[in-house]
Amino acid sequence: MLVDMHLHECTHSLDSFINLDQIITVAKARGLDAVCITDHDSMGLKDYAAEYSKKVGFPIFVGIEFFSLQGDITAWGIDSYPDHRVSAQEFIDHVNKANGFCVSCHPFRNNNRGLEDNLRNVKGLHGVEVLNGSTSLEANRTALRYCRELGLQAIGASDAHVVPNIAKYVTWLPEKVDNTADFIAQLHHCKTRPAIWNGIAYDIVDEF
Repeated sequence: MLVDMHLHECTHSLDSFINLDQIITVAKARGLDAVCITDHDSMGLKDYAAEYSKKVGFPIFVGIEFFSLQGDITAWGIDSYPDHRVSAQEFIDHVNKANGFCVSCHPFRNNNRGLEDNLRNVKGLHGVEVLNGSTSLEANRTALRYCRELGLQAIGASDAHVVPNIAKYVTWLPEKVDNTADFIAQLHHCKTRPAIWNGIAYDIVDEF
């Protein structure tokens, strides 16, 4: 299963220039099996995405990109989230209480929105974006090093805000699923691997 785990749709991410139809069109063209919508501090697209998913027959997993006091964290499996910025640990605890899954996104991007060395301090984090489509290769490699050191899941994601970046990087999982509960279960129990679009197909990688 190939899934882009970090996408911003223009309805609730005001810095995005892509809509759900564009996201699904590119995802299908590149052979993805699902996409994740992780808007900034919002899960407002959840109901619409569920209806759209049924209409087009393509899985859409809605999570959130939450801006904690230490940096951005993507998460799935929660029905609510804090209405103000809280510490990364408090948000991670909130996700774990709901048996969800959370990822440090772009932890070393130079925009003061990544966890950086706080990766070593928080407890209960599940994954790290080791390939983020809006982050330099050097910063992604640093994320990969920390991910391995901490024994967390390696995640690939486009973090797309414009059409050309959709599905640039994705995550490979061993089994296809069509609902969020099974998606989260697989993230918890199966090894993930990042993958890179080479212009024709995806290269599943361990090094880059």
